[in-house]
Amino acid sequence: MRSPRCAARIGAGLMLVLVVAVGCTEGDGADETARTEPSTTSRAGSGTPSATPTPTPTPADPVSLPALIRREHHGSDLRLGAVRLRTDAYTQYAVTYRSNGLTISGIMNVPRGEGPFPALVLAHGYIDPEVYTTGRGMPREQDLLARKGYVVLHTDYRNHAGSDDDPDNDVNLRLGYTEDVITAVQALRSAARPDVDDDRIGLLGRSMGGGVVYNALVVAPGLVDAAVVFAPVSSRPEENIDRFQRPEGDPLVEEIEAAHGTPEENPEFWRQVSPVTYVDRVTEPLLIHHGTADDTCPLAWSKRTAAAFEAAGKDVELRTYAGEGHTFGPRWPDSMDATMAFFERHLG
Repeated sequence: MRSPRCAARIGAGLMLVLVVAVGCTEGDGADETARTEPSTTSRAGSGTPSATPTPTPTPADPVSLPALIRREHHGSDLRLGAVRLRTDAYTQYAVTYRSNGLTISGIMNVPRGEGPFPALVLAHGYIDPEVYTTGRGMPREQDLLARKGYVVLHTDYRNHAGSDDDPDNDVNLRLGYTEDVITAVQALRSAARPDVDDDRIGLLGRSMGGGVVYNALVVAPGLVDAAVVFAPVSSRPEENIDRFQRPEGDPLVEEIEAAHGTPEENPEFWRQVSPVTYVDRVTEPLLIHHGTADDTCPLAWSKRTAAAFEAAGKDVELRTYAGEGHTFGPRWPDSMDATMAFFERHLG
């Protein structure tokens, strides 16, 4: 059972979603414009007051973070299937859960011993769905975290492994992955498993999964207790497209820009799909790990994102690792020690 403290926190988060959803569809100050009271001054030559119509905010694009903020997310029906692995410290199961109407596959490591255990939802980096297999992406983290006493739920995302297909997901900047992470947390809670302490849940993302975690934090404040990202992508999607897809001549770029416009043609769309636009909504502490020699996701991206969090008064820490590349090598144990200390501090 969730504690009253957790229920209150989630309730407050949902109320916050309802309060700010309209304001998040506009630029800075739009929420103030939307709340402007009608004027009670009289027209010239009129003996009765006349109200000035309140400006109506421009509706959010249905493919946007404000649209995800407005949406009521439903994660449920977490089911443990076949045992994939037994170790001296944990058992790994194939799992499925429901994510806003889709079935999503994944794996879950459950520590041996008496629970309930704190839980972490893992968001993996980009792997071509054509070659991806269930649970692939962060095997080191899955193993170590379970050995340290965390239930680990690694989502495959839609369009991966045994998950349902979402044919529009790529053109829609893969925002469906954000839904799948949010609903994974909800599915863990609604399962009411005795081995999961649903009042102590965190997020961990790597590379593309780091961007998914950024999105989840702004869409669903109060959902989790803390988040960690490793070598994350840019918090501005157009930078990711320019670095990873455009140079390769990926035909998806043309489809994306045909559907949504280029950043020059439709800057409001690109503003609304960038988590850094809505960083003021974040309520959870965030730890970012990044190597100085990362030639996949530049360290400058994390520096700019961390600076945006700091400017908004958020609890963020950027740890850099001299000489480490994108996948982390010699300093990976150090980064995981810091990760576990961070989660122990914030998950209790």
